[in-house]
Amino acid sequence: MIIRLAYDIQFEIPATVAMVTMLHVHPSRNADLLEPDELKTEPDLEVSDYIDGFGNRCTRFIAPPGQLKLSGSTLIRDSGVPDEVNWDAREQAVGDLPHEVLTFLLTSRYCEVDRFSSIAFELFGQIPPGWGRVQAICNWVHNKVAFNYQNARPTMSALDVFTERVGVCRDYQHLAITFCRALNIPARYATGYLGDIGVPVVLPMDFSAWFEVYLDGRWWTFDARNNQSRIGRVLMATGRDAADVAMTTSFGGAHLRHFFVVTEEEAATPIEE
Repeated sequence: MIIRLAYDIQFEIPATVAMVTMLHVHPSRNADLLEPDELKTEPDLEVSDYIDGFGNRCTRFIAPPGQLKLSGSTLIRDSGVPDEVNWDAREQAVGDLPHEVLTFLLTSRYCEVDRFSSIAFELFGQIPPGWGRVQAICNWVHNKVAFNYQNARPTMSALDVFTERVGVCRDYQHLAITFCRALNIPARYATGYLGDIGVPVVLPMDFSAWFEVYLDGRWWTFDARNNQSRIGRVLMATGRDAADVAMTTSFGGAHLRHFFVVTEEEAATPIEE
């Protein structure tokens, strides 16, 4: 299937400010792109791209005072197959993990692993290691946390979510990630496009969050918020938690005025005979 990806994000800039964005499709999906994936700015600014320490494509620029519009649109080819499920995928001993995976076992800004060791073992320690244990974590978080935009806040950590039992998609993933890490299962935060392909349309389109777990020598997709395999998930960035994959970071004032995201299946173009 072919999916249209697009966004329109606008800010009011009170004074000249340096900004970094993470709005590109992840480099691992470059081969699937059918159109250029470029950031457009209004006014037209000089921008430069780089790859950060987690392998994400970032763009940096200096924004002058006034209105700033960031936009982009591209087409991507997708398999149309739901997220892969493998109940036979096994956990690996920490001593056998690759060096680069170890960081995803540690405490991070929104994932207080050290505060969850006893809680995680009490809730999930008796479940056999592997895919089933991670799925049990997703089930627990999905069932115990209520989705509510009104109660969301940017400072909410996994411990806050566990205590308050409310949040948005990123909060579900932070709590699930923290449970996994507390059980020595490497887990990382992921963000990207996730449209309503194959499911009823419930909310306005937005960027979405999920998480990935390292089992049997590779990363697998899990989603404690939706807790089901989905079609058309397009990765933009991964990191330890949401702090590593912010869509926009401004080193000074930048007031969000407009936010619009599109991710939808494109109709097939008829072939003329």
